[in-house]
Amino acid sequence: MTPNMSLHDSLLPALQPRCVASIGLGSNLGDRLGNLQAALVGLARLGEIVAVSSAYETAPVGYEEQPAFLNAAAQLATTLTPEELLRELLAIERSQGRDRSLQAVPPQGPRTLDLDLLLYADQTLATEQLTVPHPALHQRRFVLAPLAEIAPALQHPVLRHSMQELLEVLPDTGANRRAAVQCLGRDWPSRQLPPFAENAKGGAPGVL
Repeated sequence: MTPNMSLHDSLLPALQPRCVASIGLGSNLGDRLGNLQAALVGLARLGEIVAVSSAYETAPVGYEEQPAFLNAAAQLATTLTPEELLRELLAIERSQGRDRSLQAVPPQGPRTLDLDLLLYADQTLATEQLTVPHPALHQRRFVLAPLAEIAPALQHPVLRHSMQELLEVLPDTGANRRAAVQCLGRDWPSRQLPPFAENAKGGAPGVL
């Protein structure tokens, strides 16, 4: 505690409630698994990682003339606001060689790292920079499969259905066909990463 800091001020960060954010991870350029692991290292600096899904190999969606992706989902307990968290996610992307403001490829084209804020507790938000829940969350198997793995009972705050329910009603066609999203197992992340809590069935609570 500094001389000009009160006891209340020194305890303020610890007293702030932590919200659980659900984040989608993806990569299809370079060392895909290494990119995802680097993302987790960055996320661990923003709070506490409370769950990480298996890695999934997935077919590209939209722009199909590109390599297959590795996708995963993580849940992060953090005191950052959604806007602050988004800024940090974009900074992690840039650290892995992806700058959205400079990208010349198609919007759904190849990238070293993609970090999407899917859910932030049970909050809804719509600004020029950020929409929460992610507007395509309920439409994409490559997003729902890893998220339903770690948080099957987690409710979509607008649709009022769980991640597992949303996954089960997806049509088994096109980019959402089951064969296009293959679970590679839980033999990641690397043991060198910061430890994180084992996921409890039903996903982490919205506020800790």
